Amino acid sequence: MLLTDHFPPTMPAPLEGHLTTRVPIEADVPAVVALVTADIRRHTPDGSADEAGMRSRMVGLKSWARREVVVVPVAADGSPSLDRAPLAWVALEDRATGRTNVQFVIAEDAPERDALAAALLDWAVEVGGSFARARGIERTQLDADANELDTDRGRLLTAAGYTMVRTWLHMRRPVDPAELEALPAPREGTRVRQVHRHESGLPVAQDVRTVHRMLEESFADHFNSYRESFAEFVQRLIENPEEAGWDHWWIAEIHRDGIWLPAGGLVAAVLPKTETLGEGTYLEYLGVHRSARGHGIAKALLNASIQDAIERGRTHVDLEVDDDSPTGADGLYGAMGWETYERTQSWHSAADTHPSRLLEPPTA
Repeated sequence: MLLTDHFPPTMPAPLEGHLTTRVPIEADVPAVVALVTADIRRHTPDGSADEAGMRSRMVGLKSWARREVVVVPVAADGSPSLDRAPLAWVALEDRATGRTNVQFVIAEDAPERDALAAALLDWAVEVGGSFARARGIERTQLDADANELDTDRGRLLTAAGYTMVRTWLHMRRPVDPAELEALPAPREGTRVRQVHRHESGLPVAQDVRTVHRMLEESFADHFNSYRESFAEFVQRLIENPEEAGWDHWWIAEIHRDGIWLPAGGLVAAVLPKTETLGEGTYLEYLGVHRSARGHGIAKALLNASIQDAIERGRTHVDLEVDDDSPTGADGLYGAMGWETYERTQSWHSAADTHPSRLLEPPTA
């Protein structure tokens, strides 16, 4: 098993000989989940990391699009310890051309925590540059997230040269069986349906392409938007087979010139129950084609998700929206009963491409 990473992060001088890095192994997953959960609970008391999702990122299908390491104590023989829990984890995802996602977590009691964070985020620049080279571009954007209340994370990102560029509203709407009969139907000349599925339960290919096209075209004028090819879109679905709930995919259509044309798409997922909330629905993506705006398409898709949540016995529907959305989506959500319960931030930096160090001859 490969336990070391090519060109791993350099440990700060005070930690040399005490901590080192290696590629995550299966045994690291529960420990990193605990680190991430503790980090989340600094601002969300009943929040927790999804262990299945973390396992996929660290050692499963999602790990294939990532470079990542865990920080561990050094064993007696000087090698990375295999029986000690990681103190930190950092992962770089080659998300799309020009976009690299940065995830990291460091134990609150980790030694030289600030210096360790700086070392891991310096390594992120190195890795981001290698992703840019592989994509044949000059630079990639480094994207990191932070809860608005997590000022410590913001401090670490600022020290590493990141800039806070956007705030996102996380909104929640309770649902009640009593409102089921009062939900309005879509406007005349519009309709909403679930994606068509084969007997196997998998969706018909054309509907998957339709949803992808609706989302790509509807988000073209939104902040930080970028083109995700259909192949990349499908790859994300393959990486998350347990999360691809096809009965949570909807297509809105509009009647024009005697035929029904795609007008929007909605992709949702199940929110597990927590200590304080029952099971809910999370609206991951909602897009309306620009040529169909003004026909109540977004409202029809939202009402479809509310109806579905009620019929499944769920207690709430959550979503996320840009605080400066050019479409004024937050106003629509507020008018339909959604309220903001949390704010998160996007932080950006950049990494320039660089020659492949793998091709350089060893030095004497």
